[in-house]
Amino acid sequence: QVQLVESGGGLVQPGGSLRLSCAASGIIFNWLAMAWYRQAPGKQRELVASITSGSGGRTNYADSVKGRFTISRDNAKNTVYLQMNSLKPEDTAVYYCRGDYSGSEYWGQGTQVTVSS
Repeated sequence: QVQLVESGGGLVQPGGSLRLSCAASGIIFNWLAMAWYRQAPGKQRELVASITSGSGGRTNYADSVKGRFTISRDNAKNTVYLQMNSLKPEDTAVYYCRGDYSGSEYWGQGTQVTVSS
């Protein structure tokens, strides 16, 4: 059974930083293309960042987070990260980790990020 588990969310002040982690199990991690999504109350889930499978993955970011967020992966640890800097209140959302391979997709349970003073 493939499982993705997010961690690292919490409460942070505007301008602060958080690093989210997503640990995968039950699948060869290198096979998974990974992404972070977020969903704020009353809004649809949106793609935040993605990284391709394997080593040296290509990355892509939503315009709203470019220059502030960085997605990376450590294949030896079966983990994908989202480094979030210069956080804004509008970044407040539940952040979800997604992996996909060969037509299947897998989702974590989400971790809450709240940016507030």
